[in-house]
Amino acid sequence: MGKTALIVMDMLNDFLNPGGSLYVGAQAREIIPFVARKIAEFRAPGRVVIFACDAHADDDPEFGAFPAHAVKGSWGAGIIPELTPAPGDLRVEKTRHSAFDHTNLDEILKQEQVEEVHVVGVMTSICVIETVKDLVDLKLPGLVYRQGVADSDPEAHAFALKQMQRVLGAKVV
Repeated sequence: MGKTALIVMDMLNDFLNPGGSLYVGAQAREIIPFVARKIAEFRAPGRVVIFACDAHADDDPEFGAFPAHAVKGSWGAGIIPELTPAPGDLRVEKTRHSAFDHTNLDEILKQEQVEEVHVVGVMTSICVIETVKDLVDLKLPGLVYRQGVADSDPEAHAFALKQMQRVLGAKVV
């Protein structure tokens, strides 16, 4: 029987701390307790917690579109203290929007025998939707928790949730 995984997307200091270089906003801080509860739930047998984290080089081309953020090894690339990983949690460092692009996430999911993936984190309209799209392409059922995702742009957030449900076929609960 396959496992269910929780992908925790970019819950990093640069996005969730008001002093971060790409702070998403107070609405993002509001999802932290929900995300923490989901992580605790997924630390049970038959489930997997995967932190997908930006880890950019100093000269990442993405910094042409966004301020420098989550530079590998920096404070900004650290997971927020409220969600400290536990032994057994996995971490995937990414340099693209999707947690699958140029990472070994698909191999990890196969190795862990994951058959369904739930997603929480930031930003709904960028990294969350891109990762969910790739889940759909891999034919892995995806579930996104409304209470567990946030975006700096409320309109983009709402649109991304609709797209994931209506176009990509993910469950949005």
